[in-house]
Amino acid sequence: MKYTTSIEIALPRQKVVDLISDPAQMPKWLRGLVLHEPVNGVHGQLGTTSRVVFQMGKQRMEATETITRLEPADLHAIPSSVAVHYDREIVGGGTWQAQRDRITDAGPNTTLWESESEFRLDGLLMRLMGRLMPGTFRKQSRQHMQDFKAFAEHGTDVSQEAN
Repeated sequence: MKYTTSIEIALPRQKVVDLISDPAQMPKWLRGLVLHEPVNGVHGQLGTTSRVVFQMGKQRMEATETITRLEPADLHAIPSSVAVHYDREIVGGGTWQAQRDRITDAGPNTTLWESESEFRLDGLLMRLMGRLMPGTFRKQSRQHMQDFKAFAEHGTDVSQEAN
C-alpha cells in the first residue's frame, strides 16, 4: 500500500525543519509518542536506529526506526533552492513502513511538507486490517501532519490533550 499526503505550513522552511527535527518537540505534535530514543547513532543523523513507542488508548506499539536518507546532511542554513529529504524505515507490530519526507519552500514564509508512505503488512490480522481499512493509515498520517502544523503555527501541544 502506497500513498502521499502533503500540507502547507505558514512558516519559513528553516523554522519547519528545526521544529520537525528537534526530538524534544516530537511529543508535542506526534500524537501518542511515548518514547523515541536512539539505540545506535545520534538522533536525526543518517544511519541512526531508534526505538519508538506509541500509546493509543490501551494499544501500545513498539517499532524500530532507521534513517535511510538525510539531504542535506547539515540541516542548518539550507539554501532556499535545496529540498530537504528525510527518509526512514519503520519496522514493528507486523508492519514495515518506508516514510519519505520532502520539505520545500512554497513561498517566502510558507513551507510544503510532502510525505510518501509505503506499507507492507505481515500476518493475517495486519493484512486483513490493511484490506478492510486502508484509509486508516492515510488518516493517521494526515493527522500527524495536521498536528505538526497546529504546533508549528500556533503552539498547540497534543501531549497536553487527554488520550
